[in-house]
Amino acid sequence: MAPRFFVGGADTVLAAESDFALPESVVRHAQVLRLVPGDAMTLFDGRGGSHAATLVELGKRHAVARIGAHDAAEAEPPLRVTLAQGLAGGDKMDWLIEKAVELGVTAIQPLQASRSVVRLSGERAHKRQAHWQALVQAACEQCGRNRLPEVAPVANFETWLTQCAAGGARLLVSPRATHSLPAFIAGQREALLAGGVTLLIGPEGGLAPEEEQAARQAGFTGVSLGPRILRTETAGLACLATLNALLGGF
Repeated sequence: MAPRFFVGGADTVLAAESDFALPESVVRHAQVLRLVPGDAMTLFDGRGGSHAATLVELGKRHAVARIGAHDAAEAEPPLRVTLAQGLAGGDKMDWLIEKAVELGVTAIQPLQASRSVVRLSGERAHKRQAHWQALVQAACEQCGRNRLPEVAPVANFETWLTQCAAGGARLLVSPRATHSLPAFIAGQREALLAGGVTLLIGPEGGLAPEEEQAARQAGFTGVSLGPRILRTETAGLACLATLNALLGGF
């Protein structure tokens, strides 16, 4: 399969039968892949679909591709899912964001909860958000998605809960819940497909009892993933895989 590159930007115009100057990041990537003029590639700008392209020029700091036909095919699942994820420590957050993109997540909201091991604010939080958005781009290039999920700025849990937009199902994944996720999906199939879902996952150690209570008061329904306690970096991915399996995403 031809390598895929994201070339989005406010001024990006991908027009068939035209030459397109590749951004510097793509030039570096093409060099790493040892591409040469004449090699095929696929370009997408995040607005939908992709373009076949051919590398026609590659220098040390610049490259040009000849744009081919537009392919309107998409790889998006039928369900819109926002993953509201309590900040995880180490490289867990990087890993789960990458895998969530592969599993079709629509948006990611990192949350600073009371039990979060990592504490992010100010410039450090902005840098991590940019880093995570770059991971999203790379994951979309790899997995075939043409629309990039957005990583929202890190938000305080209580603040986010009061500002969380209404609409769609709200699910709180908790080991204390008695209603299983598959059972919930079975009873809400059409509503989920029409309105989407927000998945709330706590950090290591889970959400504090008062946070869970606040989430339930805000309209979140508690769902269980069975008798085993899953790590924070596993729980959201298990939910995404289950939603895909039961609602046509696979």
